[in-house]
Amino acid sequence: WRLINAWSIALCGAIITLVLLCTTGPQVYRDAIIFLPDGLLLTFKVTAYSICGAVPLGLLTGLGRISRNRFFNLLASTYVEVIRGIPLLVQIFYIYFAISMLVKMEGVTSAVIALSFCYGAYMGEVFRAGILAIPHGQTEAARSLGIDPQAMAYVVLPQAWRTIIPPVVNEYIAMLKDTALVSVIGMPDLMQRARSFASKSYCYFESYTVVALVYLIITLILSKIVSIIEARLNHYDRKK
Repeated sequence: WRLINAWSIALCGAIITLVLLCTTGPQVYRDAIIFLPDGLLLTFKVTAYSICGAVPLGLLTGLGRISRNRFFNLLASTYVEVIRGIPLLVQIFYIYFAISMLVKMEGVTSAVIALSFCYGAYMGEVFRAGILAIPHGQTEAARSLGIDPQAMAYVVLPQAWRTIIPPVVNEYIAMLKDTALVSVIGMPDLMQRARSFASKSYCYFESYTVVALVYLIITLILSKIVSIIEARLNHYDRKK
């Protein structure tokens, strides 16, 4: 009975439905699943590059948000407010169509920049919350030991990572789903491949059913990884 929960029901239901559609359903379902792997690889590629850009940007933003330096604090806060106030789709259009008029960029580069800047702002708040969760006495103790300049790098951040990692992985899952928006600039990601197949076969229901199930399976697996990470971190904290 412990194995029967919302996650297992959703995952098993999605996998079984996809298998049944591809084995016993019309031929179009098998054709659709064969047509999608190239787009799935590009989706993972864009997500991986974007997370590599968003995490350092989020760390700098989080540090800027808690900085006592008025200039860096104002700069980071303004960046967060501006990015959070503009929809991601508008950012993708702006970077791809407007900025590319000044600097020539490919679709993948534009998508990675847009996702990195968008999620860098959200991850900045995650880093800020994780750092502020560490008691201030830790920093004071580091200063008393003479490691004041490196207190953030060697004392605060290593402890904050245990709080930061789960929400960062959640942002990674959200970013993976939001990569579907880059299909509007013609990138052959998972969503764009589904749209191309649907326009060729005129089987819109079947195409989007398959892509929805694929997205669901991927996000459910990643969410389980987040749960395992959180459980292990909580177990480690209890042992301490």
